Amino acid sequence: MNNIKNILESKKCFKLVCGAGNENVDEIEKLVYIYSKAGANIFDVSANLEVLKAAKRGLQKSGISENRYICVSVGIKGDPHTNKAYLNKENCKSCFKCMQICEKNAIENFKVDTKKCIGCSKCLSACYFNAMEMKSCPTDLNKVLPDLINEGFDCLEFHAISDNEQEVFDNWNTLNKLYKGFFSICIDRALLSNKTLIARLKNMLKIRADYTTIIQADGSPMSGGEDDFKTTLQAVATAELIQKENIPVYILLSGGTNSKSKKLADLCNVDISGVAIGSFARKIVKNYLYGNMCEDEAVKIAKNLVESIY
Repeated sequence: MNNIKNILESKKCFKLVCGAGNENVDEIEKLVYIYSKAGANIFDVSANLEVLKAAKRGLQKSGISENRYICVSVGIKGDPHTNKAYLNKENCKSCFKCMQICEKNAIENFKVDTKKCIGCSKCLSACYFNAMEMKSCPTDLNKVLPDLINEGFDCLEFHAISDNEQEVFDNWNTLNKLYKGFFSICIDRALLSNKTLIARLKNMLKIRADYTTIIQADGSPMSGGEDDFKTTLQAVATAELIQKENIPVYILLSGGTNSKSKKLADLCNVDISGVAIGSFARKIVKNYLYGNMCEDEAVKIAKNLVESIY
């Protein structure tokens, strides 16, 4: 726990978000490998045993184990990160829009590979014929966590993105009974007022010791496709809201984050411990994951992004 705290207190934490719903083990291994070599120090992965093992293989392959940590993410019903796309063939007109827009290559021959789908909903927006639908597929915490804990990881992230207060706290209490290590809470303002968000965090943190929890200020989940200030604005605004409360936690930016995130936070005097980047971090090395980009080029591109938070 202290090693993660050292990174957070240095304010040079780069967290690679592989995708809370991403169960593509080949991609996970490649992402962790490339970004470990590039200097990322925390790797966020789905609560799936094979995914966790793939992340560990990526770290081992990189040859860098010191100051490298794995965070496992879990969500509940209502959290967009637990969504999976499904294609209704009766409505499908074979227009190819869903396949063209999917950045995860999760749709092939008009079938969705749910292991690759991260629930971003871009295919839903692109479809003119209501052939795509999203279904929530939350993790059964009691079923998956014991095996994950036995395998070993360094931080557990809970996506507290729901308007069902009771469900949030029931799951939060369950997690804290099952796991005694470092925690992260991912939260956004899509379903909550500012007042409600802060009240929820304060209530959740009553059972946590000071500075044993990260608050991941999720501006707009899975929206970081562009590299500009506007895209990352909501993440900084959410972080500022939390910072004003002087809660004894570490704050990371997330949701719409990119190479401009740390700079915008600095311009706004928002004090953060680092940045968690998912969509944009994966996008810039997509040709390495699925195309013909060489390893050295992928590491160079990833390193430029990692160094943008320093």
